[in-house]
Amino acid sequence: MAGDDNGKAPGRLLSAWRALVGDQDIAGAGHVRAPRGRDAPHPQARLIEQLIGGLPSAAIVLNRDTRVIAFNSAAAGIAPSLRRGEPALITLRMPELVDAIRRAGKTGEAQRVEFFERVPLDRWFEVFVTPVVLDGASDVLVMTFNDLTPLRRVEEMRVDFIANASHELRTPLAALLGFIETLQGPAKNDVAAREKFLGIMQQQAARMARLIDDLLSLSRIELNAHLSPSTPVDLAPLVRQVADGLQTLARDRQVAIKVDAPAEALSVLGDRDELIRALENLVENALKYGAAGKRVDITLSRARTRAGLPEARIAVRDYGPGIAPEHLPRLTERFYRVDVADSRAQGGTGLGLALVKHVLNRHGGKVTIESVPAKGATFTMHLPLRTGDAS
Repeated sequence: MAGDDNGKAPGRLLSAWRALVGDQDIAGAGHVRAPRGRDAPHPQARLIEQLIGGLPSAAIVLNRDTRVIAFNSAAAGIAPSLRRGEPALITLRMPELVDAIRRAGKTGEAQRVEFFERVPLDRWFEVFVTPVVLDGASDVLVMTFNDLTPLRRVEEMRVDFIANASHELRTPLAALLGFIETLQGPAKNDVAAREKFLGIMQQQAARMARLIDDLLSLSRIELNAHLSPSTPVDLAPLVRQVADGLQTLARDRQVAIKVDAPAEALSVLGDRDELIRALENLVENALKYGAAGKRVDITLSRARTRAGLPEARIAVRDYGPGIAPEHLPRLTERFYRVDVADSRAQGGTGLGLALVKHVLNRHGGKVTIESVPAKGATFTMHLPLRTGDAS
């Protein structure tokens, strides 16, 4: 249920009612009709079911005694215990929703309410309760639901992202300001202190620059997420280019990089710069956090997905300390770190694996992570092969 439909559902629904029953009065449930047996079926129950059955939104129709006349499959997913002919207030136990139903029945005015439920998952809903009068039948209450969960989760992610980014920038900025004040004051004429502090300041400024660069890259990738890359990219030269470009870091860490790639061309449709950036992040992580193993293997191979579709796989394996199982599902979250202090000491921004995930999503692929503590870790890029190379 799209967020931009909020507020429009009642209008569309009332138009549908008019088309179904003619130009009838649409008013409040306070309009009194001749009483019927409480358990008697509504004379237009079948038509009502047909009307709401095709709605994408969850919909429930109640009689003036708030018993359920009809509901669609989407409503059954929200409230599995709904039963026709039974009181809705027993099933729909959210206090906000119960109050809205009672107000609509008492005042004859449409009500809008939001509620939150935690079981079985955290979910947010917007509900419209609209009184409708049908000619020749008793009044009914039409309830339509909008699922606000995706919107709320995006908002939470936005707030968390801003808080994390601000924190990551504030730390090096505070260090820079502190050293500047020291150099302007007590250490103004201390040559040794000046050289030491300037070196630290350079490191902190470089850290801020890396973070800003990663933030801009991530934003650019997300901005183009809906555009599938269409340029052929041969992966073997790309893998060798990344390995050659990181040899200096490998020598500094005393780690050997081994590349295993087939002689045949493995081509994908992609953005070469983005793929290079993603692979560089994986190899840099292996060199930094798996350096204890003294070796990093980069393997390019042809494989097939579970659905039998051809794909290229680039696996980056290190032989370091590995990663505990509880961390694996969250490694691609922005700013998530297994060891915050170690990550910052290594110059990490906490965005590298998130960037990898978004790059591969844009390319129709994915990243998988396998690790056993004390036995290293393997990060694998999965990319769909071009049609011409899919044999």
